[in-house]
Amino acid sequence: MHTSESTKYSPTTDIGQRSRILVVEDEELIREMIVLALEEEGYGVVTAADGRSAVEQLKSFEANSGEPTFDLVILDLMLPHINGLDVCRLLRYQGNPVPILMLSAKGSETDRVLGLEVGADDYLTKPFSMRELVARCRALLRRQRLSTLPQLRALQYKEITLYPQECRVLVRGQEVSLSPKEFRLLELFMSYARRVWSREQLLDQVWGPDFVGDSKTVDVHIRWLREKLEQDPSRPEYIVTVRGFGYRFG
Repeated sequence: MHTSESTKYSPTTDIGQRSRILVVEDEELIREMIVLALEEEGYGVVTAADGRSAVEQLKSFEANSGEPTFDLVILDLMLPHINGLDVCRLLRYQGNPVPILMLSAKGSETDRVLGLEVGADDYLTKPFSMRELVARCRALLRRQRLSTLPQLRALQYKEITLYPQECRVLVRGQEVSLSPKEFRLLELFMSYARRVWSREQLLDQVWGPDFVGDSKTVDVHIRWLREKLEQDPSRPEYIVTVRGFGYRFG
């Protein structure tokens, strides 16, 4: 078993305290590559080489802390002792809601559907790039984090009011029409006012890890948002460019 608790912070690390990930993979080379990629992003990583060890690891951490302390499990399908499907079934049977990213060399639709039906949240077929793995991890962690947040009736900043559940935005008392991407961008900005976001982070958060295209699409959507929010888009008050880094709200 490998346990890593590096103190490195990365700008792409998820908001709030550092996430902890359990990596369950019997192929040592793949396991170490995953560990390296996740540690580079600032995550805390614990590993297990078979299904039995993974179950023991999950029980051990829960017994010591009184609550689940893993934020994500990366789970290989073909494992010694207890296979990945059975580990997944066991976790869900026990009521453990931890997000599960299943890995497998089996890429057929039937295999993917089976993995998702037994309780996996996402499915990644081998071989895969570490960049895609990290992006999928970010997406699952973000989804889990947002699902645990209290549902706000409205987000308010100066003369802008956003209603998340109604997908409505008022600017200086007047309702404005936003596209889905514009709305999601504004909701993200208003949820974390003053935080600086890079183009890559905004693409991952709003467009998702599977987006293929030019990162300049972020700049285009920012320009459109400014035209709808700002009294003078050439001198923005709300969405501000931080040169060399990205954008911040407020």
